[in-house]
Amino acid sequence: MNKETKGIWLGVVGVIIFSMTLPATKIAVPEFGAIPVSFYRATIAGIAALLYVVASKISLPRKQDLLSLCIIAALISFAFPISIAIAMQDLPSSHGGIVLGISPLLTALFATIRFGERPSKAFWITAVVGSAIVMLFSIQQSNGNLQTSDIALIFAAVAASYGYAEAGNLSQKMGGKEVISWVAIASLIPSLPITLFYIFGANKNFHPLHDISMQAWSALLLVSILSAFIGNIFWYTGLAMGGISHVGQVQLLQPFCTLALSSLFVLEPLTLSNILFASAVLIIVAIGKRMPVSKAAK
Repeated sequence: MNKETKGIWLGVVGVIIFSMTLPATKIAVPEFGAIPVSFYRATIAGIAALLYVVASKISLPRKQDLLSLCIIAALISFAFPISIAIAMQDLPSSHGGIVLGISPLLTALFATIRFGERPSKAFWITAVVGSAIVMLFSIQQSNGNLQTSDIALIFAAVAASYGYAEAGNLSQKMGGKEVISWVAIASLIPSLPITLFYIFGANKNFHPLHDISMQAWSALLLVSILSAFIGNIFWYTGLAMGGISHVGQVQLLQPFCTLALSSLFVLEPLTLSNILFASAVLIIVAIGKRMPVSKAAK
């Protein structure tokens, strides 16, 4: 197996892990609560990353990279999981998978804007069309009115996409494993005290931790250790080995993987409407990622 093929398979593993995030969050939220589960997730992921850094003897980040790490942590560790947890209180996880399917295109869009590249007109057109499809799907599913949960999902897609663009850029200097590890560790600074606050009596509206079901605990551990940490190691290692242009295309499978896992884990039906909208998003994102992008003149 050559390096590129190995990178693609690592990317596939990462995408499958990411696809578990929404159905697992859907399972965990009713018992833990939307906001608490987001901080529990960040704390567990941060502890896992800390153990990994110590065991692997990963060097400390440079001072000039600390701001980027903090921005990524704020978006990936807090804005994204809190938004999807809020959305999963009311919406099916399959619905969320389709809306978040626009993320690869948004990530490319933010990368072009943030890091001095100039997208072509065709790229802008696909970005607009893709966003319009997602909005149409959300409105169609909510009987003509966008709900708070739909807005939370759209915000989650924007937050994750900008965070991934920043992380992708920083990974070229630090390495993917290092970026993800230090992002998770940086997230411990706010998440650990808030987690302790929730554990010791501030979470009265939800089940005490000793009454949480094994299913909810398993879902929390899945999103904490797999989705928030290990999945990113597979994903960024795959990108580094196989190349962003090739391995990045694997992410187009994520909406369909989420639909399948939602059907399996939370027994959500695979409707024709969901499959058609997921297919439309995939086609637009695939076209958009092939549109030319040039470097801005200096």
